[in-house]
Amino acid sequence: MKGPLFYSKILLFGEYGIIKDSKGLSIPYNFYNGALKKDENPSESAIKSNQSLKRFVDYLENIDEKLVTFDFDILKEDVNKGMYFDSSIPQGYGVGSSGALVAAIYDKYAQDKITVLENLTREKLLKLKAIFSEMESFFHGKSSGLDPLNSYLSIPILINSKDNIEATGIPAQQNGKGAVFLLDSGIIGETAPMVSIFMENMKKEGFRKMLKTQFIKHTDACVEDFLTGNIKSLFKNTKQLSKVVLNHFKPMIPQQFHELWKKGIDTNEYYLKLCGSGGGGYILGFTEDIEKAKQSLADYKLEVVYNF
Repeated sequence: MKGPLFYSKILLFGEYGIIKDSKGLSIPYNFYNGALKKDENPSESAIKSNQSLKRFVDYLENIDEKLVTFDFDILKEDVNKGMYFDSSIPQGYGVGSSGALVAAIYDKYAQDKITVLENLTREKLLKLKAIFSEMESFFHGKSSGLDPLNSYLSIPILINSKDNIEATGIPAQQNGKGAVFLLDSGIIGETAPMVSIFMENMKKEGFRKMLKTQFIKHTDACVEDFLTGNIKSLFKNTKQLSKVVLNHFKPMIPQQFHELWKKGIDTNEYYLKLCGSGGGGYILGFTEDIEKAKQSLADYKLEVVYNF
């Protein structure tokens, strides 16, 4: 048995901001994927995944039935037969490993599920997001539900605000020098501690003001620029966003990347930003000249995800 593939995602813009109603833009990233699977001779990682699935099933049984119901008889039978999530998506890297798993379980076992082939009205998207938020909270303590939504639908999603999301198209990739890339920090990040630092900071008035007047302002501008293909303005706003993150989100940036982050802003060779909640995993980079950025970041593993 091997189920359909569910892909990783990249939240290009909106990390932390979407908690406070900034815009956001999330795109599928087909380089990594995962599927539900059963094997005759499971590996050690398959056994570990299966044990985690058992705990997840216990958690799902307590979700409000008005929100979503599952075929627990078949789900439990499959899990007891050793089903696991076979995934190439790195965990703790901010590219949606738990989101893909949530999408796979919903797709196979949810009753009265909203399918990808339906006319996806805003109501349906919000309902899916609410279901996925509840399901994914098992992994992170608090989830927006966006990662599984992206993985489930496999299309770019534009977040206008908490209650206003839509499927969107993004400009076709060009063969230019500009690029969005992933930089491997080599460290596994954990979402829950990062989110709690953020929530703690939100108690301070100065931080809340900065979030509204700087962080959200530049995030919203970046989303607009990206969708309209206004590249010049996009890099200007990404630079500002990179500065704000370096000044106000330092705990989310691994210590050894503080200098590298600043170097990008000072030289304009690249601009770094958080990919997901930070603390490790991938760091997202934007550059107007990918060859220059590669030279400048020669000591690091770089993956291009989009070309301008």
